[in-house]
Amino acid sequence: MTKRAIVIGASSGIGLELARQLAKAGYELGLVARRADRLDELAFPISCRTWVRVGDVSRSDEAIAGLGALLREMESVDLVVLNAGVGFNNRKLKWEHEKATIATNVEGFAACAGVAWAHFTERGGGHLVGISSIAALRGGSSAPAYAASKAFISSYMEGLASISYQRKLNITVTDIRPGFVDTDMTRGQKGMFWIATPEVAASQILRAIRTRRRVAYVTRRWALVAALMRWLPHWIYRKI
Repeated sequence: MTKRAIVIGASSGIGLELARQLAKAGYELGLVARRADRLDELAFPISCRTWVRVGDVSRSDEAIAGLGALLREMESVDLVVLNAGVGFNNRKLKWEHEKATIATNVEGFAACAGVAWAHFTERGGGHLVGISSIAALRGGSSAPAYAASKAFISSYMEGLASISYQRKLNITVTDIRPGFVDTDMTRGQKGMFWIATPEVAASQILRAIRTRRRVAYVTRRWALVAALMRWLPHWIYRKI
């Protein structure tokens, strides 16, 4: 039976490339993003059956209704990837940037995760993938809300994994923690290293999906940075 996946945040960067690679792997796809023009550009060259929906996860009620409708239309979805996210360098703590980050990365993420969870529970299983970040591990002075929102995602995913285990549900939960990836969000920022292309990042995410990893760093060497970040005392980390 052909597998079906939904990628939310599929119009650019990691989401776009992951959608392409999932199509090559034999999935039928539901593609969701805010930008209709980019979705149309993506769906046209993909050689698989697709369902295209325009949706803004920062409007949580709209996101719940839209994802629910898409899941009903696709009938049985094996995999949902929650990739939509925003981030701003915001040392001055401009509220409009903090608010947008929280609305998308926290409220929108949790809203979509809940809808996907209900679908998987009803169908007897599935795979939920959330795109967090290496930034989830510690607070960030350049983008406080972004780091905090990614910490929310990782913690939320761990909680869902525990629910699945305790209730003996056949639901796999994978927390993807990318380092620096060459996307619209990171392009032009200073101090970046080990920058992965979206193609490389997506291929490692697809490998993590296939092997049903609980947590995966992308690229894998970022696990070394994660270990260092956990070890650094605050009096050193605060200088970074």
